[in-house]
Formats: sequence, C-alpha cells, structure tokens
Amino acid sequence: MTHSDFTPTLPLPAAPDDALRARVQAAIDGKTKPLGALGRLETLALQLALIQGSETPRLVQPQLVVFAADHGIAAQGVSAYPAEVTPQMVRNFLAGGAAVAVLARQHGLALTVADCGVAAEFEPHPLLVRLKVAGAEHGSADASAGPSMSRAQCETAIVQGRRLVAGLPGNALLLGEMGIGNTSAAALLMARLTGEPVGVCTGRGTGLDDAGLARKCAVLQRALDANAGARTPLAALAALGGLEIATMVGAVQQAAALSRVVVVDGFITTAAVAVAAALQPEILASCVFSHRSQELGHRRWLQDLGVQPLLDLDLRLGEGSGAALAWPLLESACRILAEMASFESAGVSRSSG
Repeated sequence: MTHSDFTPTLPLPAAPDDALRARVQAAIDGKTKPLGALGRLETLALQLALIQGSETPRLVQPQLVVFAADHGIAAQGVSAYPAEVTPQMVRNFLAGGAAVAVLARQHGLALTVADCGVAAEFEPHPLLVRLKVAGAEHGSADASAGPSMSRAQCETAIVQGRRLVAGLPGNALLLGEMGIGNTSAAALLMARLTGEPVGVCTGRGTGLDDAGLARKCAVLQRALDANAGARTPLAALAALGGLEIATMVGAVQQAAALSRVVVVDGFITTAAVAVAAALQPEILASCVFSHRSQELGHRRWLQDLGVQPLLDLDLRLGEGSGAALAWPLLESACRILAEMASFESAGVSRSSG
C-alpha cells in the first residue's frame, strides 16, 4: 500500500436530527417511572438510539475483538511481566481460559483475536485473524530510541483494522487488547495528545512497584524526547503507539462509519479512540465507555474527552473484560425503550407535580 492509497478518516453518517432526539427523549420520559428515575440508563438508551438512527435500537451479533501485539519498549523493563506473556495469553484466549473468553461466553459475544504483531507465530484457529504488518511482524520498535512504527506501517495497521470490522457481522464492536508494554504506549499517546506531563499519564500497568514505576516514567520521558517532532495525531500514533492500538484506530473508524456501537474497554482502548477522535471528534458519539480503570491516567483522560464511563470496578486487566461486563447494561437500555410501557399504554396516572 502506498501513502497515496491511505485516507486518515472515513466518511461518517450524518448527525442525527433534533427531531429524532426529541422523539426518543419523549418516549423515555413517557415510560412508567418518575422523570429521570433510570438515571444513566436513560442517557445510554438515548445514545444507542441516536447511533442507530432508530427510536427502538437493537443490538445484534455483538463482536468482541482482542487486538494483540508486542512492544519494543518492553525491553526497557516498563512492565512487571516479560514480553513472552503476550503470545502465552493469546493462546489462553484461543483456548477459552482467559477472563475475556469466559465473559464473552457468558454474554453471547462473538470473540475474535487479531494478531497485529505478536512476537510469535500461531497455529491456525477459528478465532484467530492474522494482521501482522510487513517489517513489524513481531511487534513495534522501542519508542525510547525512535519511532515505534514507520508511517507506512501505521497506516497499514489502520487499514487492516478497517477491513477486519467491515468483514464482521452485527452492529456492535467491543474493544479488547493484549500486549506487554501497551500501557506505556497508551501513556505516551496521552501525554502527547493532551499535553499532560508523563507522570500524570503513567500508571503501574500490570503491577509495578514504586521503583518500577519511576523507571517506567523515565523511559517514557526518553521516548517523548526521542520523538519530539511527532505532533499530529497520526504522527504521534506511529512514533509512540503500538500496532494493536493503530489497528484499533481503524476498527473504531470503520465501526463509526457503519453506525455501529463501539464499546470501549480501559486505558489502552481509550488511547485508540482518542486518536480516532483527534482526527474526527464526531466519532465519540458512537462510543460507549464501559468503565474507569485503576490505571492512573485513565480518569484524567476520560475527563479530557468529556465522557462518563458506565462502571468503576477497580479493574486493570484489559482484554476487553470491562467492555464485556458492561454489555448487559446496553442490552437493558435497548429493552427499556422497546418493552417498557408508557403511562398511556399501561393506564398509569402521571405525576401532578
């Protein structure tokens, strides 16, 4: 793929008109309950209706995709776990033993594992899609010494994410990820996109102690300095991000272009959405943020994006586990709109206040 083949954004559907918003809000307000009594579930129901352009949104064939890749910066000791855990966990996903696999089974979510650049080769498996990028088959380079990807590699990853989602059925995409070192890539993107100091963006990841956290911050500052010229969203993604994050950017773009609901997991998936939103702010309207993670920068980044997550369970696992846990809330929001009686249909008296 040449640079001229790549477009940084995709056309998005027209914004929902005010009339649809008013009709859906009136339907919610007319349900047999005090005004606003279902709280955030009402806001969620309205959002889902606007994403689908329907007064009765329906969620069909939800797809949970775990985007996996290795990171060269892991060699700098930024994680409590060794890099070989990435391929080991991919095999655990495929075997059905990981948390996200358990939750996907529980909630009827189709699971796909995308190998975007894991430092291993896997046997063919029905759940596995190979999306390795030429020249970065075994992961990104060490961002503390220079760009983690070339611009062409980054663009290829984005296009592959778009193609993956275009080929999946259903109208909802749940984001998951796996990659030792990827909280570092996400923290670097947060620092560059928001201008926050690295210490505000960097957390303990898989469980670093105080000395490990200090070392991680120092490494990330070197990476920011080594890539000081990468300032635009795509330049920052190539220089500081990871192959799975870049692939997720394309996946989010394609899902939004197809009016699909995007369920965002934790800190790393938020990084991908933040890059996509930096290119097209309207993309945020398609995104439901499932939870606020324990990772230090996640709360601040969610605030910066102006979004409110559904859950706060002190999660820090990744994989898409938070997205899967939040999924029943989306189903409930749709059912409230479709099945809950109105005051008129149920013959219930309204408040006189």
